[in-house]
Amino acid sequence: MPQFRRAVIIGASSGIGLALARALAADGAQVALVARRAAELDRAVADIGPERAHAYPHDVTQTDEIPALFAAIAHDLGGVDLVVYAAGILPDQPHDAYNTALDAQIIAINFTGAVAWLNAAAARFARTRDGTIIGLGSVAGDRGRRGNPVYGATKAALAAYLESLRNRLAVRGVTVVTVKPGYVATPMLAGAKTPRFLPIITPERAASDILAAAARGSVVAYVPPVWGMIMRVIRAIPSRLFRGLNV
Repeated sequence: MPQFRRAVIIGASSGIGLALARALAADGAQVALVARRAAELDRAVADIGPERAHAYPHDVTQTDEIPALFAAIAHDLGGVDLVVYAAGILPDQPHDAYNTALDAQIIAINFTGAVAWLNAAAARFARTRDGTIIGLGSVAGDRGRRGNPVYGATKAALAAYLESLRNRLAVRGVTVVTVKPGYVATPMLAGAKTPRFLPIITPERAASDILAAAARGSVVAYVPPVWGMIMRVIRAIPSRLFRGLNV
């Protein structure tokens, strides 16, 4: 496994982002925790330990703040070798809802914020010719599903963007990993109806799988790996039949 020493986790106050911060800190890394909720960040730092974890309150929709904040984090940590974009929202809304204001918020957090942060990471790593970028997508981006169309669209767009970064940065020695989690027991999943026959894993298991995928040099990682087989089947369903399925 690459020995990450200076990591930035965007969306680190809960869920997979927080689990990744804990795992990296436990392995000896200095970790910058970036998220909107300052109180949650302070609790995370107290839990992990201030000798390893460092809080940086930030709203990812404020993209103009990112270059200066990223530079400050890199200075504080003495460098950066891993950037993870784990921020995202999945608002609960009826299947017959077409709420443009809410959809714009999903796009701003799930995709525009990711582009702004990972552009900054890509520019830095291209100069240093080293580093790893991990973007948290979703299996929801593999097909156009009935439920929350814009959430799935942002994850599909993120996957295409990460593939483009990977192709651009490969000659610079930079690793770009696209992670596609299935069901993970995070606050985002709370209250959601999930099929009984599909696996639900803990954020800690997800973090372990993500770091293991980075260690293997995976470019696309389904988390847990069984989702790779599940989505292969789902992608193979003809569009005419898929329209009638609520999956």
